[in-house]
Amino acid sequence: MTTASSPAPAPDSSDAIASDIAANIAAQRLPPGAKLPEEALARVYQVSRTKIRAALVMLAKDKLVDLIPDKGAFVSKPTVEETRNLFFVRRALEAAMVRQFVACATPQDYARLEAHLELERQAVKEDNMQVRSSLLSDFHILLARIVGNDVLTDILEKLARRSALITMLYQSTRDAACSSEEHVAFIAAARAGDVERAVELMEHHLLHVEQALAFEPKSGPRKDLLRELLS
Repeated sequence: MTTASSPAPAPDSSDAIASDIAANIAAQRLPPGAKLPEEALARVYQVSRTKIRAALVMLAKDKLVDLIPDKGAFVSKPTVEETRNLFFVRRALEAAMVRQFVACATPQDYARLEAHLELERQAVKEDNMQVRSSLLSDFHILLARIVGNDVLTDILEKLARRSALITMLYQSTRDAACSSEEHVAFIAAARAGDVERAVELMEHHLLHVEQALAFEPKSGPRKDLLRELLS
């Protein structure tokens, strides 16, 4: 049993290891592009390479890690060009989605969105980068599900998940708070039935998110897991 003064046990299942690596990526203790050698990870977590390999496959499915044949696993490193292309497509898709959303959303749908917004605010307040990025992204997926277009939802889920990784890596806490506030403003316009204003707010929101991303590496020494991998 772990006491208040004793350290928490190291993750020893593939799921737990994947979650721990994801948390390190979110905190940029493992920066974009960092190599993740199986042998070093097995040493750090004191488990078999089989468990490490399974954890890396899980992370690759979530686009947090790139598995490159004959080279190994690397922390995903979205490029500026990819980001521009992704947000260009999202603005076009979501402008059309907003028009459908305003036409079909019910009071129950708005109640679901309000509950989601509260989760966003809490994650931003707690400065949980991984959770807040997922929630801010999920807001857009929730809109698509309310619209009920399965093809649109499937496409947007893929785009939004990739966007969540990018914002997790490159969005500041201040800009994350702004994103949540912009979601609130969008909902107010949609609820009022102001379609053009809602579309304008959504396009501005996505453009603001893109333009505020800081692709320059954070200053200061890398620590914790990366240091252990390199030791």
